[in-house]
Amino acid sequence: VQLQASGGGLVQPGGSLKLSCAASGSIFKIDSMGWYRQAPGKDRDMVATITSEEITYYAESLKGRFNISRDNAKSMVYLQMNALEPEDTAVYYCKAVGSILTSPADFWGRGTLVTVSS
Repeated sequence: VQLQASGGGLVQPGGSLKLSCAASGSIFKIDSMGWYRQAPGKDRDMVATITSEEITYYAESLKGRFNISRDNAKSMVYLQMNALEPEDTAVYYCKAVGSILTSPADFWGRGTLVTVSS
């Protein structure tokens, strides 16, 4: 099973970026998918998650600026980030939680760097 994240880059404060993450692996049944981020010198924190029923959860401080969505048919999850601030600079990781056959499993992508700077 692999998760491939893309869409990171350099953006000015106030700008927008959309991250994408594709999960591959036909025997992996995905339940929830999500985005996490890790800023330099800090812990990895949850940004947003979305269940297979498309119920979403956000870090409280990011509500209203970030939007998570998914395409179940393509096993993809997206993160639309608006009104970006320098404090949003971090490596963003996608995560998928589910099962392989009857065993719980979760996988992380490698991360994509988002830099918010003028």
